[in-house]
Amino acid sequence: MNWLKTLLVAGALASLTVQAQAASKLEQIKTTGVFRIGTEGTYAPFTYHDASGKLVGFDVEIGEAIAKALGVKAQFLEGKWDGLIAGLDADRYDAVINQVGITEARKAKYDFSEPYIASKAVLIVKSDNDEIKGFADLKGKKSAQSLTSNFGKIAESNGAELVGTDGFDQSIQLLINGRADATINDSLSFLDFKKHKPNAPVKIAAQQENADFSGIIIRKGEPDFLAAINKALETIKADGTYKKIADKYFGQDVSK
Repeated sequence: MNWLKTLLVAGALASLTVQAQAASKLEQIKTTGVFRIGTEGTYAPFTYHDASGKLVGFDVEIGEAIAKALGVKAQFLEGKWDGLIAGLDADRYDAVINQVGITEARKAKYDFSEPYIASKAVLIVKSDNDEIKGFADLKGKKSAQSLTSNFGKIAESNGAELVGTDGFDQSIQLLINGRADATINDSLSFLDFKKHKPNAPVKIAAQQENADFSGIIIRKGEPDFLAAINKALETIKADGTYKKIADKYFGQDVSK
């Protein structure tokens, strides 16, 4: 039975190691003074580069505000959407702040903060398109999407053929250039896009009734870290920081 005892001891040690690593995540961030945040950098107005090349956006400022509340500095690490969440598994960053929708499938593998923004999926087509009037009309059509996004899944579930893209801007360009018939994307992103490019030949054909909520996503097994993030979110909402950021990008509170 020595082999069994050895296995039990090894298992217990492995469990303790995992627990120690999980418990030390917040402490590690405090020690290094750096909160590593994974983000896309191509998804206006949430995370994108301005004319000077600086990384800016709603999610960027939220990340900076949370880091400040934690008493550390935000460090943004950019990556393509399709591999962004997987970067958590490789410990490339401590959290992803990139309009990550809270879904049951993702919650099975990762932990989310409390929701910090609400939005609705909208179906976008060219201005002269009178054929696609609702999501069901996507059957047999080409929809430009980030392949692993919630929006891509909605398009696929409605019978669309997906045309893979790196983000919102590329999806819109493929639509305008006629390489796609539609794209499903975030209502807030579209409104921001039209604010900057009011003459762009695209329109909203349909909108989902129910809002989708996004949260800050981290690896499972880091309860102290999750609690600290939620407390930081409460802090920036209570002191007016969140409202100031939301007003800057959307002109209103977008948390509900």
